[in-house]
Amino acid sequence: MSLKHCVLPLLLTVSAVAGAGDAQFTIADGTGPHPILPPPEKSWLPTLNIAPAKGWLQGAKPQAAAGMAVKAFATNLDHPRWLYVLPNGDVLVAETDAPAKPQDSKGLRGWIQKKVMKHAGSGASPSADRISLLRDRDGDGIAETRSVFLQGLHSPLGMALIGKELFVANTDAVLRFHYETGQTQIQTPGSRLTELPAGAINHHWTKSLIASADGSKLYVGVGSNSNVAENGLAAEQERAAVWEIDVGSGRHRLFASGLRNPVGLAWEPQSGALWVAVNERDELGGDLVPDYMTALREGAFYGWPYSYYGPHLDERVQPQNPALVAQAQVPDYALGPHTASLGLCSAQGARLPPAFGDGMFVAQHGSWNRKPRSGYKVIFVPFADGVPVAPPLDVLSGFLDAEGRAQGRPVGLAIDGRGGLLVADDVGNTIWRLSTSPQPAP
Repeated sequence: MSLKHCVLPLLLTVSAVAGAGDAQFTIADGTGPHPILPPPEKSWLPTLNIAPAKGWLQGAKPQAAAGMAVKAFATNLDHPRWLYVLPNGDVLVAETDAPAKPQDSKGLRGWIQKKVMKHAGSGASPSADRISLLRDRDGDGIAETRSVFLQGLHSPLGMALIGKELFVANTDAVLRFHYETGQTQIQTPGSRLTELPAGAINHHWTKSLIASADGSKLYVGVGSNSNVAENGLAAEQERAAVWEIDVGSGRHRLFASGLRNPVGLAWEPQSGALWVAVNERDELGGDLVPDYMTALREGAFYGWPYSYYGPHLDERVQPQNPALVAQAQVPDYALGPHTASLGLCSAQGARLPPAFGDGMFVAQHGSWNRKPRSGYKVIFVPFADGVPVAPPLDVLSGFLDAEGRAQGRPVGLAIDGRGGLLVADDVGNTIWRLSTSPQPAP
């Protein structure tokens, strides 16, 4: 057996007993508007507490909250990550995975990272690089037809329709396609609206996308090129930010910055604010740093890489930037440490039990750097008057089996045309649909 083949099992074993990353606080302690932020832990080896990807057994499914029912809307997909519902009710799903990243942590460290990702269910095969269209003709909550809507893309994720123009965020560019209502395939080439940061490192490769209400602007989540700028600040140019793109010209500006990996984007209907789910930094212990969601303030800076949760310095980053840290905004709502909170979706339009009527759904893809594990579920944060007002509620859970293996991992979220909640599961290769449980006959 080669040295490399011995290294990963050894690291998994050593990190499992080393104690670094063991949480001293609960997930609830790291959740809400005022999370507990203990001193950072420093260790020579980060915790690798990975949930191995298993997939669902025949007939198995996650557990829905009381008053809800869950069923498979579509199965046998190829790493479904993101969702978009068209006005006619058709559902687009981005079947996608990481592109080639030859300079992302080269050598033994890079090899270990790739093995870890495959262990967790990503990168086992090349990205499908397509968007599929799912159609539920009879309204029974199951897609009867599936077609390849767009193919030959480059690790696509975000999608947004403005009039008859469909915008798709590849890992390296936003593309524009002509779309006619009801069509099941786009064969005409798209045009390039705006280049996006990518390159040979491209550490956080996903690019989420949402349109403004008037259709004049697009907002794109662009993640950092590292954990905490270990690849140098030059590699972070215009990254760790949400971009605002002018649809007419393609010109862009940074709408908000200092966001390590801003993924899910959602408009809050009462305030009109743009909210984002942010995946925060690793390797500071099991209780740091909480992922979060926040309403974005135009032009605001949120700390990365120099600080977290406002002015809390990350001493690993040198040199520091005190003037910029002094401007760092405190996020609105913590979502627990290492939960990998990625998907974000407003409850607007949902037809679910009353407890889920006003607020945000969050898909937590799940931790690798914490003991015990965190995330691996979909939660709901109740809102009132445009802001969070209560602790989160579990919406969809049971993604880990009794042995700690990942049967699935939730990522993208969307409300469908009939008010159900759709959940993309990229390990289970399934789109789940949640609806209100039928009431028993009197």
